[in-house]
Amino acid sequence: MDRVKSSIQQVPNPIPKGLIRRTGANSLEVEKENFERSQAVSINKAINTQEVAVKEKHARTCILGTHHEKGAHTFWAAVNRLPLSSNAVLCWKFCHVFHKLLRDGHPNVIKDSMRNKADLNDMSRMWGHLSEGYGKLCSIYLKLLITKMEFHIKNPRFPGNLQMTDRQLDEAGENDVNNFFQMTVEMFDYLECELNLFLGVFSSLDMSRSVSVTAAGQCRLAPLIQVILDCSHLYDYTVKLLFKLHSCLPAETLQGHRDRFQEQFRKLKSLFYRSSNLQYFKRLIQIPQLPENPPNFLRASALSEHISPVVVIPLEASSPESEHVVETEDLVDTDIPAQPSSVENKFDDIFGTSSASDPFNFNSQNGMYKDDKDRLIEQLTRELKTLKEELESFRAESARLCQALRGRVSELEAELAEQSHLKQQALGESEFLRAELEDLRRVKEDTEKEQRSLTEIERKAQANEQRYTKLKEKYTALVQSHADLLRKNAEVTRQMTVARAAQDEVESVRKEMQEKVKAAAEEAQQREQEQAEQLQALQGELQSSREELDSLRESMTSSQQSNEQLSSQLSALEEERTQLAETVAQKEAELTGLGAELERLQGSLTSERESGVKVAETLQNQLNEKESREQALESQLVAARWAALQGALEEAEQIIQDSLTRLEDPAHTSCTSSADYLVSRCETALDCVDRLQAARDHYLSDNTDVSEMLRSIAQFAHLLSDTIVQGSATSHMVPVEQSDSLAEDVKACGTEALVLLGQLKDKETLAAADSAKLRTALGNIKAMAEKLRPRGLELQQGELGDLVEQEMAATSAAVESAAARIEEMLSKSRAVDTGVKMEVNERILASCTDLMQAIKVLVLASKDLQRDIVESGRGAASMREFYAKNSRWTEGLISASKAVGWGATVMVDAADLVVQGQGKFEELMVCSHEIAASTAQLVAASKVKADKDSPNLARLQQASRGVTQATAGVVASTKSGKSQIEDTDTMDFSSMTLTQIKRQEMDSQVRVLELETRLQKERERLGELRKKHYELAGVAEGWGEEEGTG
Repeated sequence: MDRVKSSIQQVPNPIPKGLIRRTGANSLEVEKENFERSQAVSINKAINTQEVAVKEKHARTCILGTHHEKGAHTFWAAVNRLPLSSNAVLCWKFCHVFHKLLRDGHPNVIKDSMRNKADLNDMSRMWGHLSEGYGKLCSIYLKLLITKMEFHIKNPRFPGNLQMTDRQLDEAGENDVNNFFQMTVEMFDYLECELNLFLGVFSSLDMSRSVSVTAAGQCRLAPLIQVILDCSHLYDYTVKLLFKLHSCLPAETLQGHRDRFQEQFRKLKSLFYRSSNLQYFKRLIQIPQLPENPPNFLRASALSEHISPVVVIPLEASSPESEHVVETEDLVDTDIPAQPSSVENKFDDIFGTSSASDPFNFNSQNGMYKDDKDRLIEQLTRELKTLKEELESFRAESARLCQALRGRVSELEAELAEQSHLKQQALGESEFLRAELEDLRRVKEDTEKEQRSLTEIERKAQANEQRYTKLKEKYTALVQSHADLLRKNAEVTRQMTVARAAQDEVESVRKEMQEKVKAAAEEAQQREQEQAEQLQALQGELQSSREELDSLRESMTSSQQSNEQLSSQLSALEEERTQLAETVAQKEAELTGLGAELERLQGSLTSERESGVKVAETLQNQLNEKESREQALESQLVAARWAALQGALEEAEQIIQDSLTRLEDPAHTSCTSSADYLVSRCETALDCVDRLQAARDHYLSDNTDVSEMLRSIAQFAHLLSDTIVQGSATSHMVPVEQSDSLAEDVKACGTEALVLLGQLKDKETLAAADSAKLRTALGNIKAMAEKLRPRGLELQQGELGDLVEQEMAATSAAVESAAARIEEMLSKSRAVDTGVKMEVNERILASCTDLMQAIKVLVLASKDLQRDIVESGRGAASMREFYAKNSRWTEGLISASKAVGWGATVMVDAADLVVQGQGKFEELMVCSHEIAASTAQLVAASKVKADKDSPNLARLQQASRGVTQATAGVVASTKSGKSQIEDTDTMDFSSMTLTQIKRQEMDSQVRVLELETRLQKERERLGELRKKHYELAGVAEGWGEEEGTG
C-alpha cells in the first residue's frame, strides 16, 4: 500500500485552484454563502422597478430568511445596494416588503432596522418634496414604518403583527393608568399614520375606472393589506384601552381622547367600506365592517357590546406565484471534496485486507513457500541427490517469477488507483464547469437586467428633461452600472481562461493516461511471452526427470493455478482500463460541448457589451448636454441673484435717503419722541448691523444663498430709517444745543449707512465693506439719548425693590391710621353733636369707615397678587432683581400705592373738617373720587403682569368693585347730609322791605356771576393741572418709550 500511495502522490494534480479553494471550505460557510445568495435573489425579485405587485413567494422567502438567521442583516445588506433614492417604484416595493418583515419576520428585525432609521428619515424627507405619484406615497409610507418601529421599541411587549390577548394587553400597560394613557396616545399616532397612507393611496388612484384589475393599481393597493391588518388590531386595542381609562379617570380629562377617536373612527369606517368594494381585495382578504356608531365610553356596559374586528385571509389558490421556486441549493455543490474511500473499499473488496491473505505480503508468502520447498528438497535429497542443484535453481527461478508477477500486480493496482483518482478529478472538474456555466447564465441574466435598466434610464432621461437636478444621480448610477458590466466582462473572460486551461489540462492528462496504458499493455505482453518461454524450458527439464520430480510437478500445478488467477486479475484490470478510457472519452465530449457553450456566451456577451457601450455613450452625450445647459442656467441664476441683491440695496438706499429728506420737511418739526424709545431703536439698529455683516460674510463664502443677505438688507434699511426719524423727533423735545448735536449725529448716521450700502453694491468693495463708522455713529446717538433720559425715578436695583415694599407698607399704615382717626371722630361727634347734625356726621363717618375697610382689603389683595407675579416671573433671580428688571412696572406700582395712601389721608382730614362744621361737603366728595381713581390705578398696575386665571387677580377685582361701591356710598351719604343741613337753614324774607329784597337780589346776581367766572377759571386751571400731571407722569414712568409721536 505504501507503493500505491507514493505512486498516487507522484501523479500531477490538474484541478483548478478555484476548485481546490472551494473544496476545502467549511460546510457552514458554504451553507451561509448559499443562504445569502438565495436571499439576494429573492430580494432582487421582490424589489424591482416593474410597476406590479410584490409576489408573495418572494416576500415569503425573505420572511423565512429572517427567521433562519434570526435577524435582518442579510436583508439590509442587499437593500443598501439598491438605488432606492432614484426610483420611486423601487422604494414603494421596498416599503411593502419591509412592512411584511416587520409584521411577520423575526422579532430581531425591528432592532436590526433601527440603525437605519436616520437613512429612512432622510429618504422620507427627500420623497416628500414631490407632490404627486409614488414620491408622495413613499414619503408617507416611510413615516409609517418609522412610527411602527418606534412604537415597538417603546412597547416591546407588542409583537410585529400586533396580535395580543386581553391579558397580554393588560400586562403591557403594567396595570398603571399613566402607562395606559401614554399607550393610547401612541396608538392614536400609529393609527393616524396608517390612515394617512390609506387616504394617500386612494387619492392617487382614479376611482372612476377599474384600477384594481390593472398591474399599476394592484402595485399601489397591495400594501394596504398590511395596513388593514394593523388598523383592525389598533382599533380594537384603542377601544379597550379607552374603556379602561374611563373607569379610572374623569370624563372631562379624556375629552380629547374621545374627540380624536371619533375622528379616526369615521375615517377608518369609510376606508374599510371603500376597500371592501374593490375587486382586488375581494379575493385576497375579507375586510370587517365597523359598527354604525362609535362606542359610548361614558357607559361602562357598552364594552360588552364591542365586537373585535377580525380580518380573514382566505387560503391561496394554486397560481403561478405559488409554484415551486428553484433555489440555489438544488444545484450541484462543487464544494464537497472527492472521497477516495470508494476506491479503497473497492480495492479491499477485490484483494482483501488481512495481511495473511494479501498476495502482496511478500514476507508471509515467502515463508510459506520456503517451508514447502524445504520439505520437497529434503525428500528430493533423499531420493534424488543428483538433482539437488537443479531443484535449487528451479526454486530460485519460480520465486523470481512470482516476485515479478507481484510487482506487476502492484503497478497495475497503482495505475488503477491513479485512473480512479483521475476519474474523480474529471467528475469534479465537470461539476465545476457546469457550475461555472450556470454562473455564466446568471451573469447573462444580470446583463439582460442591466440592459433593461439602461433602457428604462434612457426613457426616463428623455421623458424628464425638466427635472435636470436629478440627472447627476442617474449619471452616477449609470456609471456604476457600466463599471459593473466591465467588471462582469472581466470576470467572464477570466472564467473562460480558467475553463480553457482546465480543458488543456484534461487533454494533456488524457494523452498521458493513454500513453501509460499503452506502455503498460506492451510491457505486460512482453513479460507474458518471457514467462511462456521460461515455462516451456522448465517443462522440458521436468520431462527429462519425470520420475524424480513427481512432487515437483504438483508444486508446478499449484504455480500454474496461481498464474491462472493472476491472468484473470489482469483481464479484469484490462476491462476496467477500457471502461476508464470510455469515461474519459465521454468527459472529452462534455468538455467539447461546454467549450462551444462558452464560445456562444462569449459572443453574446461581446455583443451586449458593445450595445451597452453605445447606450452609455448616448447617455453620456445627453448628460454632457444637460451639464452644459445646467451651467448656462447656473450663470443665469448667479446673475439673477446679483440683480436681486442690487435691487434690494438700491431700495434700501432710497428708504434711508427718504428718511434723511424727511428731516428737512417742516411738517416733521411737530413730531416728538422719547429718549428711552430712541435708545431701544439704537440697540436694535446695532444688532441689525451685526446681522448684516454676518450675512455679508456668509454670502462671500457661499454666493448661491442670497436670501439671508436680502432679509438683512431690508431689515437694516427700515431700522436705520426708523432710528433716523426717531432721533430727529427726539431732538425736537430737548434744548437747542443738545438738539443740534443730536441732529448732526443722526445725519452722520444716515450718511454712513449710505456709504456702507454703496460699498455693498460694488463687487470689488463688497469684501472690504466696513460698518465700524456706522456703529460709531449709532453709538453716539445712543449715548446722547442716554443723557436725555429722565432721572426722576432712577434708583439702584436694591433701592427699587425695597421702595416697593416700603410704599405698600406705608399705604397700609396710612389706611389703618385713617380708619382709626375716623373711629375717633365718630366717638367725639356722638359725645358733642345732637339731632340732625349727629345723624349726618354718623352716616358720613360710617360710609368713610366702610371705604377704609374696602381700601384695606384692596391693598392686601394687591400684595398677594404682586407676590404671585414675582414668584412666577423671577425664575432663579431674587425679588429685588425682578423689580429692577421690570423697573417701569415697579415705578407704576410705587406711584399707585403713594396715591392711595395720600388720598386716604386727605379724605380723613376733609371728613374731620366737615364733622367740625368748618369743611365743605364738596371737598369730601372730591376726595372720595380721588381715592377711587387711585385704587383703579393700583389695580391696573397689578393686573399688567398677572395671569388671567390667577385666583388672587379675581380677589383683587372683587376688592376693586367693593372700593367703587364704598366710594359711591360716601358720595351718597355726603349729598344726603348736605341736603339735610341746607333744609334746616330755611330762607326767611318776611321782615325785609322791597328795597332790601331788590338789593339782596342784585347782590345774589353779582355773586352768581362771580361764581360762574371763578368756576370757568377753576375748570380751565383743572384742565391745565391734569395736562401737566399726565406729562410729568409720562416722563417719569416712560409711557412714550414704545411709541413715537409724529
